[in-house]
Amino acid sequence: MCQNMIDTTERLIRHLEQSKQGSATPLCAIDTEADSLHRYRESLCLIQFAVRGESVLIDPLAIEDLSALGSYLSLATVWMHGADYDMTMFKRQFGELPAVVYDTQIGARLLGVRRFGLGDLVNKYFGVELSKTSQKADWGRRPLSPKMVEYALNDVHYLLEMGGIIVAGLKDLGRYDWFEESCTAARQRVMERDDSKQENWRVQGSGKLQRFGLACLRTLWQWRDAEAKAWDRPSFMVTTNSQLLDWSTDLSTGKNVSLPHHFRPDRVKRFRAAVAGIETLPEADWPERPFGKRKKRDRDFERRVDALIAAREQAAAKLDIEGSLIAPRAVLESLADDDAKPSDVLLKWQRECLGLTD
Repeated sequence: MCQNMIDTTERLIRHLEQSKQGSATPLCAIDTEADSLHRYRESLCLIQFAVRGESVLIDPLAIEDLSALGSYLSLATVWMHGADYDMTMFKRQFGELPAVVYDTQIGARLLGVRRFGLGDLVNKYFGVELSKTSQKADWGRRPLSPKMVEYALNDVHYLLEMGGIIVAGLKDLGRYDWFEESCTAARQRVMERDDSKQENWRVQGSGKLQRFGLACLRTLWQWRDAEAKAWDRPSFMVTTNSQLLDWSTDLSTGKNVSLPHHFRPDRVKRFRAAVAGIETLPEADWPERPFGKRKKRDRDFERRVDALIAAREQAAAKLDIEGSLIAPRAVLESLADDDAKPSDVLLKWQRECLGLTD
């Protein structure tokens, strides 16, 4: 058994109590691993947990009651890297997020770092090259291999010290308030996000389809979902979103679909049955095309967008950060169109960089 693995409720409670070190607001670093590349329904498979001086692995597949961790995190300040995914996993698991989440990726970008992957930052600040060999490993398997254990522990080993370095740099540049505001906003977005995805069959690119094409896409997406569920594999292992779009386009224009040769006869049979069902679907049951409010885009609009982009790029160059960090183009277009007020779509520090007020 891995000595760094906590795999019982009792050991988890004991470790968390020790980790608090008498503090009412504990400080830790966390990362997670899931099996989204290997299973139909994604599960939280591993939690990497570090306090100063010690990194351990918490096994949610073995621990019967994780509520002690949820309680700990509700009071904690937690450092993560690229925190959106990990926060999403914790929201699903516990129904809430840590009290404070600081993201080393956000901090590094505010310092002007252009290569901000975890491996890039560990190399930059510590001169260590992290192995990527277990990046796509099956984290639902047990026991974990020594390489997987090493990979997992390295994901949190450097985070707290790295966070300290980044905070010092941000304070030197007078950007620490920007960091706190950005991290708070990122946490709030995850809390407010609706993860139900009622129409998740509307994949990227589906907007080009007419109503019958959308009916084809919805049916084929449901067929693929059923195949993946029965196989207990991710949907992309059945076929890709791009392929679903191509098949839906062909079907909507009366073309025959050529299926891959590796499809088993029973899978082909279910596919053909699904396609046959589309032909009998009443037009009233075809999905509606989403229609956004169209505004006339004239030369004045383009001039307003260009002026905002010029202001953004001038500010970004002065600060030596990426322009998109101040405001993505889509946000600037919404401002130029008067679709939103600056305070609705930009943080305080972003508005200050652009010289915008409501």
